Amino acid sequence: MRLHLHLLSDSTGETLENIAKAALAQFDDVETLRHFWPMVRSEAHLERILQEIAQNPGLVIFTLVNSDTRRTLESRCRAMGLPAIAPLDPVSHALSNLLGQEAKARPGRQHTLDAAYFARVDAIQFTIAHDDGILAEDWEEADILLAGVSRSSKTPTSIYLANRGYKTANIPIVVESPPPPELFALRHPLIVGLTTSADRLVQIRRNRLLSLNQAAETSYVDQDSVQRELAYARRMFADNGWPVIDVTRRSIEETAAAIIQLCNERTLQAKA
Repeated sequence: MRLHLHLLSDSTGETLENIAKAALAQFDDVETLRHFWPMVRSEAHLERILQEIAQNPGLVIFTLVNSDTRRTLESRCRAMGLPAIAPLDPVSHALSNLLGQEAKARPGRQHTLDAAYFARVDAIQFTIAHDDGILAEDWEEADILLAGVSRSSKTPTSIYLANRGYKTANIPIVVESPPPPELFALRHPLIVGLTTSADRLVQIRRNRLLSLNQAAETSYVDQDSVQRELAYARRMFADNGWPVIDVTRRSIEETAAAIIQLCNERTLQAKA
């Protein structure tokens, strides 16, 4: 099935894209033709878009705070017999009722350069500078430290967490090269061990070697060696009481969500 999907936003449209992506993931065999319309802030701009919608009818999803622009879009879509949905409306209405105040009709207000924005930038810079065991002397400043054997998704998970505002360092666990003593003296960061199945790890490492045109048969991808590495890492995690997440069947987003949940639980316990 082919679907024309029109996404209209008076800001960057990032929120709409994420909503559409999450919803479409629930359906199979749909060929989606996305028409993306960001920064819609004038009647003239909307008129041009409506002409495109008429030529390629489909589902219209929008986040528009200007009441006149909204009314024009909704009435024209009704006239064309097309659904026009504002996915944030139910949440905004519920919050308005609970908080007893009207929502601020400001386009792109979530992207304001506030303290949270600059904290996120700081987290990204810290995370990039402390990848793969670098600058151990700064680890106490981290919010999270990820430990795991090579190719256990430490770096991509770290970057994802940084984009959520968490200063994240990571360190590879290598049998022949024990971690620096600083790791075992940390108090501020939440240390999380990442592990995976030996079979999957061997597959990932083989693909990595192939992409680098390197020899495909080394101890790096030997099944017994990989199992010893994983056992060594798990023993270290257990000896130090660090929480462990198995990333074998988890996406980066799922792993990060589990880590954030651990952070939240730790914060609640500290306040109790």
